[in-house]
Amino acid sequence: MQNQLQDRQQLNDLMNGWMHRDLGEWDQLRNLFHSDGTIEITWFEGLGSDFVDGSIRMGASDVRTKHLIAAPVITFNASGNKAILETNAMIIAENVKLNVGCECHNRFYDMAEKRDGVWRLFRRQSIYDMGTFTFPLGLVEIDQTVVSKYPREYATLAYVLEKSGFPMQRVFATRGSELEQSIKRDDQKWLSL
Repeated sequence: MQNQLQDRQQLNDLMNGWMHRDLGEWDQLRNLFHSDGTIEITWFEGLGSDFVDGSIRMGASDVRTKHLIAAPVITFNASGNKAILETNAMIIAENVKLNVGCECHNRFYDMAEKRDGVWRLFRRQSIYDMGTFTFPLGLVEIDQTVVSKYPREYATLAYVLEKSGFPMQRVFATRGSELEQSIKRDDQKWLSL
């Protein structure tokens, strides 16, 4: 029981470690992933280490982000060395040059592994629930041809990212979608291996 409490605390710390991205603490962010760990989110798919490099580029752009992370729901495998974490989060983003932003509610759906006594991310995916535009300095016109290309659940985030030079390459999971169900089925199989 004590070991599982320690594991739960480490996994909570791992989820809250996403704060390093918002603070530009790149080495700490890189340390959240195993060396073979991957991430699939709106603007990036690939190795966690490459995601950090992309985040450095984004940090130097007109885009600003903030992630509010809740406590994860954790499911361990029988051996206690793998876990699936589903974590409510809110992505707040804005392009300071265009004066348009968004709030997007999502759930990080993570596969984590404990290797050599340390929990890190093996794969991070995101399921998008809903979003809305924000206008920090007053209303600005939204290009409907761009925003209408994306699923409603993350259209606002996709719009801000595309207008900032970080376009989407494919469709991502949304609440209740077949893609969400597929992700969950595949991850449950991984957990039981």
